[in-house]
Amino acid sequence: MKCVDDFRLRLGSHELIPIVQGGMGVDISTSALAIEVARLGGIGHISDAMVHTVTDRRFHTRYVKDRLKQYKFNVGNLDKSVAQFDLGLLAEATRLHIGSTMEAKRGPGLIFVNCMEKLTMNSPRETLRVRLRAAMDAGIDGITLAAGLHLGSFALIQDHPRFHDVQLGIIVSSLRALQLFLKKNARSGRLPDYIVVEGPLAGGHLGFGADWAQFDLITILTEIRDWLRTEKLDIPLIPAGGIFTGGDAVEFLEMGAAAVQVATRFTVTKECGLPDDVKQVYFQATEEQVEVNNTSPTGYPMRMLKSSPSLGSCVRPNCEAFGYLLDASGHCQYAEAWEREKAKLAEGHKPKIQDKTCLCTHMRNFDCWTCGHYTWRLKETSVLESDGRYKLLDVEHVFSDYQHSVGNRIKLPILD
Repeated sequence: MKCVDDFRLRLGSHELIPIVQGGMGVDISTSALAIEVARLGGIGHISDAMVHTVTDRRFHTRYVKDRLKQYKFNVGNLDKSVAQFDLGLLAEATRLHIGSTMEAKRGPGLIFVNCMEKLTMNSPRETLRVRLRAAMDAGIDGITLAAGLHLGSFALIQDHPRFHDVQLGIIVSSLRALQLFLKKNARSGRLPDYIVVEGPLAGGHLGFGADWAQFDLITILTEIRDWLRTEKLDIPLIPAGGIFTGGDAVEFLEMGAAAVQVATRFTVTKECGLPDDVKQVYFQATEEQVEVNNTSPTGYPMRMLKSSPSLGSCVRPNCEAFGYLLDASGHCQYAEAWEREKAKLAEGHKPKIQDKTCLCTHMRNFDCWTCGHYTWRLKETSVLESDGRYKLLDVEHVFSDYQHSVGNRIKLPILD
């Protein structure tokens, strides 16, 4: 039987272990995690989600506090259009986060940044332009365009001196989405260097509607693969979502995938940014506790644990400090839900919001427990220690298991 190590991913002049660690925000896929994956010869992702918060934590900057101070006068106003991001500071924070990561990079692998279009930040086009260009300025190896169709994203950076140097990829969940992307970006004079095909079992935001369960990754990947062959387009395909073992990965590689993207099993590594107590929650989760709901203000369905503290929250919108999901008119679905429910209550009472989640506050506090479908299987990957907690894993252990395991075997860690 074959293992993942029998295959290689070729991107430009690079030959890599065909394992891509998915980008998880906010700082769940830390720089340390991505750096370790790159050291081992794969592709590690960081995320630029809520980059001001990430840099404040890592480098003790004051981006969030200063922004709140600047716009505190507007806290009681539902219209948040005045609370704009300083584009110079956004570029500065992005370069700081990404630049320091690239300086610490070691080994033969690559480091990419996951860049979500749905982080609209009260000025969708301009803030996205700054994030993309600053990432390129900071020396990132590649950019994965996520959470959106990115129909105009290439145009935002096509005059950048690294436009033909940086690896650029797109995440899609259907052939139709890919066709739209290729058509709209045709004038840029370049194709994406890779395509991540994300199926319905992925974690966090999904590129499907309420009928997500009617789709499967193998069918979507096959349709896209066959269409690319018909069009004579040689673009590496990287399936993602529900690939839990090395055997799962080999199945896709033998179908013609160039690599696989995996994330869930890295959430319980020491290098992952989730607090250790939350990692134990992930270990202990049951299949019944994993759900797909519509609480995200982005409008996308989102997979998470039912026990997530963010559900049924009564936290006041903090758009003046954060505001990453404010649309082009300065509105957020959670802030509007807050005002709607507050109007029903007596003065002084906090509304409890059931239908939407304040992603900014809860992702910052690691209280929004997004997860992949197979999170409930994480307990199969570790062992219980004497204190009743599951042993946290090293990135190298998880990476090596994907790389070398045969069939659906999972190598367990050794107790100290």
